[in-house]
Amino acid sequence: MSDSHPELSKQANLNTPLTVLRGVGPNLQRKLSRLKLHTIEDLLYFLPYRYEDRRQLLHISQVKVSTTVQFLGKILSADEVRNGRGRKKVFEMLVSDGSGQILLKWFHYRHEWMKQRYRKGQQLLVVGEVHQFKGRYEILHPELELCSDGNIPIENLRILPVYPLTEGISQKQMRKLCQQVALEYSSCVVTAIPQHIIKRRGLLTLADSLVKLHIPPSDSEIEQLQSGRDVARKTVVFDEFFYLQLGLALRRLGAQFKQGIAFKVNHLYTKPLVDMLPFKLTQAQRSVLSQIKHDMMSEQQMNRLVQGDVGSGKTIVALLACLIAVENKTQAAVVAPTAILAEQHFQQFNHWLSQLGLSAALLTGATTSAERQHILRQLSEGTLDVLVGTHALLQPDVVFHCLGLGIIDEQHRFGVQQRNDLRKKGENADILVMTATPIPRTLSMTVYGDLSLSVIDQLPPGRTPIKTRVVSTGKRSAVLDFVKRELDKGYQGYFVYPLVEESERSDLKAATDSLDTLQRDLGNNYRLGLLHGRLRPHEKEAVMQQFKQHQIDLLVATTVIEVGIDVPNASLMIVEHAERFGLAQLHQLRGRVGRGSAKSYCILVHSDQCGQEGMQRLQVMENNSDGFKIAEADLAQRGPGEFLGTKQAGMVNFKVANLISDGYLLEMARQDAFELVEQPNFIKDKKYKLLLQILHQRWDTRLELANVG
Repeated sequence: MSDSHPELSKQANLNTPLTVLRGVGPNLQRKLSRLKLHTIEDLLYFLPYRYEDRRQLLHISQVKVSTTVQFLGKILSADEVRNGRGRKKVFEMLVSDGSGQILLKWFHYRHEWMKQRYRKGQQLLVVGEVHQFKGRYEILHPELELCSDGNIPIENLRILPVYPLTEGISQKQMRKLCQQVALEYSSCVVTAIPQHIIKRRGLLTLADSLVKLHIPPSDSEIEQLQSGRDVARKTVVFDEFFYLQLGLALRRLGAQFKQGIAFKVNHLYTKPLVDMLPFKLTQAQRSVLSQIKHDMMSEQQMNRLVQGDVGSGKTIVALLACLIAVENKTQAAVVAPTAILAEQHFQQFNHWLSQLGLSAALLTGATTSAERQHILRQLSEGTLDVLVGTHALLQPDVVFHCLGLGIIDEQHRFGVQQRNDLRKKGENADILVMTATPIPRTLSMTVYGDLSLSVIDQLPPGRTPIKTRVVSTGKRSAVLDFVKRELDKGYQGYFVYPLVEESERSDLKAATDSLDTLQRDLGNNYRLGLLHGRLRPHEKEAVMQQFKQHQIDLLVATTVIEVGIDVPNASLMIVEHAERFGLAQLHQLRGRVGRGSAKSYCILVHSDQCGQEGMQRLQVMENNSDGFKIAEADLAQRGPGEFLGTKQAGMVNFKVANLISDGYLLEMARQDAFELVEQPNFIKDKKYKLLLQILHQRWDTRLELANVG
């Protein structure tokens, strides 16, 4: 933005390299860079992960085992001694304060330096964790401070921050650097959030907060600091959340000002389709469809996210939305993350569209050149109604005659950029985003915070609950007996492995190497097929068609079956090395069965090396069928970056804020930001000029705010 606010010039100092600080030469700079600390701003926001309360001195007689203590004592002896019968030596120092004695020990030390620095009779301030060995109290590698005449430096009797470190940097060094930065540069940090919001939420200025977090005042409540609920940390977190939510609010505001198509719902195709369906729409489907219709009929562009658990019936809702677009002489596009899922959508769409006299086509990376040219010609001439495809559909030469609706399925596989690329394919096209991966509320408020939200929270009638069991690999023969019984009843199943092939680095049984073993264990009466990520698209499709047509009884696969494969006769899902999968993956895999009326089972087989964390994850699956509860547990275990994947992790890369523990502050920040944006002439109001300029500095690229504000 032009005409920068004068306050912004102060912030420029935050980009200064750390070498301007006293004591930071090339060697220390290299060590700091290992912690991703390069600039003044990096260090300002590099906050302690805990605090130590050193405001009080104890007597040695008061110390307790497994507590960190601080006391003043006199050296009675200090020398190197042999450690037991071995040759290894330790440096021992016996210290007394009159109330008792305690032994200090070092296993790693420089003997000459220790002997010269610490001598009998000297007064010491000692800090460390107390242990007991052979009935005697001792402290290993304590922090020491020499105190002439027993005078303790006042800076030692305070709450001390404890930072994450790397090799070659001590806590003392890090504290000194962070204190220097806090005192000399915190004034460069600008608080631009309006005062009425700061006051309402009981927050501080950003500068004061950063100083207090690095140099806690002596009257601070240590419990509040340790729990992260101190007002200073809350201020920093709120500030991070607020700017993101402000950007999302402006994106939504911008979308509201974008002219939409204002579709008419004339039921030319939607009613005949509903009448043809062999089932009734659920109340949840009808409710979400009503929200979509309302958006499409308005004069503003639709930007809506539809979340639904596995098997909740999102596909038919998407098809009905496409028909509204086609009824209005426009086209619809559906983008899926994989060729298999795109193929399946196409088959389902084409089945119904052809009965309505409408046309559909499939465009993926595997589409032949001649077929591609034919599709592109139909598309540009307007004779093609619905185009289904992978990201190949987003290529520049894919030109629509008149795109009315763009649908992105399994949005978690795509980034914000793909959403914008699809939107640009049509001048006023509505956008519908769909996901079968339930997304916890805190994440949907960040990654999809500019979208209206619909949830299909009801499964179609007739779906039987899936029984989930966790078993150890030692029960494998019993599992195989159970598989045989189910296959003998005429049902089909999946056998899933986490790897494509064995590698020297892994002991996992990969799908390709296990097919023969499984065939031998089950016998030749059963037909096995293989599906994995390294097959070419047409090879995958051939295998899937065989499975759908029941030419294969048991499909041995990697997680390429995670999303979107629909075979109602499949009643078995066996997952080997289940502890190696994430919760979201396991939930998606489980959702591949239970699609017909047959009783269905998901058996999660874990190895003997499955740790406590892995077992907890599997027990979440065994005890829960609700995808949203599973997603919350998954987010808590893996963190937002891994949960979302690389495409969208940038949306949750906060310096300090934690989406899991700070969710309540995110709710507050969202409410305040959206209320602020709704003020008349907010963007033109000069008092918000600095706020908007900081917003653009922080979020311009990630939120594509170039044309907002």
